[in-house]
Amino acid sequence: MGFRYFLWFLLFCILGEGQVKGVFGLGVNWGTRLTHPLPPKIVVRLLKDNGFNKVKLFEADPGALQALGRSGIEVMLGIPNEFLAPLASSVRVAEDWVAKNVSNYVSKYGTNISYVAVGNEPFLQTYKDQFLQTTFPALKNVQAALIKAGLGRQVKVTVPLNADVYQTDTDLPSGGDFRSDIRPLMISMVKFLSDSGSALAINIYPFLSLYADPHFPKDYAFFNGNSTPIVDGSTTYTNVFDANYDTLIAALEKNGFGSMPVIIGEVGWPTDGDINANIEYAKRFNQGLFDRIIKGQGTPKRRTPPDIYLFGLIDEDAKSIDPGNFERHWGIFYYDGTVKYALDLGNGRGLVAAKGVKYLAREWCVMSPEANLLDPNLTNSVNYACTYADCTSLGYGSSCGTLDARSNASYAFNMYYQTLDQRKDACKFNSLSTIAKLDPSQGTCRFEIMIDLGTHELPPSRSSSLAVGSNKNSLLLALLGLITLVTYV
Repeated sequence: MGFRYFLWFLLFCILGEGQVKGVFGLGVNWGTRLTHPLPPKIVVRLLKDNGFNKVKLFEADPGALQALGRSGIEVMLGIPNEFLAPLASSVRVAEDWVAKNVSNYVSKYGTNISYVAVGNEPFLQTYKDQFLQTTFPALKNVQAALIKAGLGRQVKVTVPLNADVYQTDTDLPSGGDFRSDIRPLMISMVKFLSDSGSALAINIYPFLSLYADPHFPKDYAFFNGNSTPIVDGSTTYTNVFDANYDTLIAALEKNGFGSMPVIIGEVGWPTDGDINANIEYAKRFNQGLFDRIIKGQGTPKRRTPPDIYLFGLIDEDAKSIDPGNFERHWGIFYYDGTVKYALDLGNGRGLVAAKGVKYLAREWCVMSPEANLLDPNLTNSVNYACTYADCTSLGYGSSCGTLDARSNASYAFNMYYQTLDQRKDACKFNSLSTIAKLDPSQGTCRFEIMIDLGTHELPPSRSSSLAVGSNKNSLLLALLGLITLVTYV
């Protein structure tokens, strides 16, 4: 570990002052579920400008993997849960996946893939055991495929798990153990990871503790809170992150893996979509997290901080909102790479916005001044727009939650209009809408203008089902265009 950090030091000296001092071990999650994604090359520059030396991808996105080539950024490459069954069925399937998505980018583009993350929270209780039989076999097959490809030492495997895989019957971290229904499986899998020289990846979300329980002590979710601490023997816990993490460490110790390396695969705070998801709280939480990393502060059970992957880099307007509207707003940057709020990254540095982003024309689709709020077509028109565009900022307690009825309709119309690349026929809502040249944004509510995809270099398409993922954005926009024509012609 010390030699690797020395090499990073040399690299930083060669590159000059372009990197952020004091954030070694800090990574970030780069999600790609957007209708208008930033070009991968711009995102990689954004990562480097802000000193992120590690990134986690949720799928083998060709554009991202190519752009990350020879960037000096370590990559944790994810495999979505829907691919666990085929990968578990045959080592040959795993070998094909590794050849296409790991070996190809390592050898051809110089992409520094250091981990393959097999699945994403596959043991989550809400999945109702759907992936219990396939996760571990898939993990072993991918590991075998990496070894056969000559990458066994360079690329490790892990499984990013939700914190619900462990629990405590005493309500104290020291009582931590793996969930009873998966305990034998967890012990077997942790042993495999340990024997392979890999780490266990855990996702911890203090925000979700607050979201799930309205009586949860709010200050306990933050690193600088003043809530009543939890006393566990001679140890005092002042925040839920430390308590949660040490519950895992206690579970590992209890089952004979006290020195098992742990990675925080996801941790962060959303800025919209819920009353507790806002810029003030996100800044407070993430600044506290950065401060700990810069100071090298760990938890009571492990004084050295683990590698941490912040969630997330950029907002994703096409991400599933099944868990809640906040799911599309985890980024420390907006969808276009602009900074949401200031963060002190150490050494007098703050966040740096994306460079070279090109936008559609400065115009918005809004409710026509002549339109009547009592028009019988208004409700259906707004619902239609929000069915095919992101209106999660309109909810109670959200950034646009206080708009009046007319502005609410305007927001919905504009999101639809922007999602369809400002097509003229996308601002025809039963004569209720019109094009405006004056920005209708107000207060905390941003009326967006989308990225102009036509003026940016298009990333490579995903050509194979086992390349993990599909080119859904173009298909979505094409379908929306057809729907618009059918509806309004």
